Amino acid sequence: MQRDVPAPQRTGHGPQSITDVSPVAALAKKASRLEALDRALRQTLSSPLREQVRFANFRDDRLVFLASSPAWAARLRMQQTQILATARAIGANAGSVTVKVAPLPPPDPQPEQLKPLSAAAALHLKTAAKSIKDPELRALFLELASVAEPAKSNPGGTP
Repeated sequence: MQRDVPAPQRTGHGPQSITDVSPVAALAKKASRLEALDRALRQTLSSPLREQVRFANFRDDRLVFLASSPAWAARLRMQQTQILATARAIGANAGSVTVKVAPLPPPDPQPEQLKPLSAAAALHLKTAAKSIKDPELRALFLELASVAEPAKSNPGGTP
């Protein structure tokens, strides 16, 4: 015969904030510290090197970086003394630098440039708006038509 074990009692009501969950809060705190260390360490590097390497981790007394190629990894290793001095100056007790070669993540995609609405499309929207009985929908069509590029003057008289 199996004993009925009572379900654990919740102490609060409703959903709990993600920042109140201790493992998530600890992870967010560590990520914040690593990001601050990344900014500080990479700021001391020259511009082309800074774009080709990323700070990956700080474990025990070792700073771990990722480089986009073996050549950039070698350049970063030559800066090891400077990197360690900077780390110590900001309170990270680092004793060594490890550089791993790995492709860097792709840059954030740029938002797609929207093509402007042509004058001909605006004319079609205005014509369609005339046939719509719903006043709200008609207003939306006319509003959309109003953002069209102004018609370019055409000596032939056609849009």
